[in-house]
Amino acid sequence: MAIQAFTGVLAPVLTPFDRDLRPNARKLAAFCKSLLAQGCTALAPFGTNSEANSMSVEERIELLDQILAAGIDAKKLMPGTGASALTDAVRATRHAVAKGCGGVLLLPPFYYKNMSDEGFYRFFAEVIERVGDARLKVYLYHIPPQTIQGLSRDLIERLIKAYPAAVVGIKDSSGDWNNTAALLKRFPGFGTFAGSDDFLLATMRGGGVGCITATGNVNARMIRKLYDAWQQPDADQKQAEISTVRKTVQRHPMIPAMKALMAAWSGDQDWLNVRPPFVPLSAEQGRALAADVAKLGCKGPEMVPA
Repeated sequence: MAIQAFTGVLAPVLTPFDRDLRPNARKLAAFCKSLLAQGCTALAPFGTNSEANSMSVEERIELLDQILAAGIDAKKLMPGTGASALTDAVRATRHAVAKGCGGVLLLPPFYYKNMSDEGFYRFFAEVIERVGDARLKVYLYHIPPQTIQGLSRDLIERLIKAYPAAVVGIKDSSGDWNNTAALLKRFPGFGTFAGSDDFLLATMRGGGVGCITATGNVNARMIRKLYDAWQQPDADQKQAEISTVRKTVQRHPMIPAMKALMAAWSGDQDWLNVRPPFVPLSAEQGRALAADVAKLGCKGPEMVPA
């Protein structure tokens, strides 16, 4: 297996929008710096919780350029570059590689249903071949709750064998621990990330490399403490604590809830802005949620000035 470019705790970074729903690159760069300062080992912008599929490829490319220009280390970035359109996925992936990003998080084409492993294989192979760059490191994105169809283990094995230097890991957001456990058993040394901090400890014990988790946006400090101490006697207690925080946030739709927390913590009500079809929480709901998670030891990131 290839040497891992990423390990630890990654956040699929929330995208701040202005009131006209344009992405705010200055605020995004500041938030990225805050997350790294709070314990994220790297970042996965333009993931699910970034509202990436509510943005155009042009917007994602421009935002990536802007946060890099603001001083974010490209090697610490695993941008989401997946798209249903092959040419969009190629364009976003090629750009990320050209900019020196440590890897990309690549969704399968998610619009058409009942596709075969052969069809999915051809999609990923076309992206890799068309990018045609030895620096490309692909982390497959398995998220059947969103894409309906996931990535079979036979497909993953075929991709690893065909492109061992390029296909180096996976984010398992199935929500099914049995699937993550099967990946860890079948592909030792592969970069398997849990898609939720709920499974961080079990993933580390099974030989995984960390988690790429929504709540890394709002609870990076506590999650990182577990990652650093997963072999210590109190690891199960730490896991219970971060899982309780996650369950508290999940009482609401995750993206609006995390943005409401950011608005409550920062005093910047523009953090409430989400692109439709999401609907924002109220400022009052955000303050109540912030009070609830504070009781659990989660007080959010100390924001770097934008």
